[in-house]
Amino acid sequence: MANPHRGEVAVWLGGERRVARLTLGALAALEATLGADSLVGVIERFESGRFASRDVIAVLVAGLRAGGWQGTADDLMTVEIGGGPVEAARLAAELLALAFRGPALPAG
Repeated sequence: MANPHRGEVAVWLGGERRVARLTLGALAALEATLGADSLVGVIERFESGRFASRDVIAVLVAGLRAGGWQGTADDLMTVEIGGGPVEAARLAAELLALAFRGPALPAG
């Protein structure tokens, strides 16, 4: 089960449930893959809706690999993602949002 408190989301690949999360290493790999100077630009693309499909693929690959998946971007482009492209984009945006949210404050 994906734990959103750990920044995890569930991604269905070819009918198989995988866990994705953006660790610091995954974020560094994402910056390198996208040739970004910082992640702020990537986040701004998602917030404004100006992201490309390669951005979605890169975020999902980084998150899935941090979750233990051994695939590549080429693998992700050939497997069915549960919910299709719209769900893939939503999951990528959710991964970024979870990675940069502040720590949960205790109730009370």
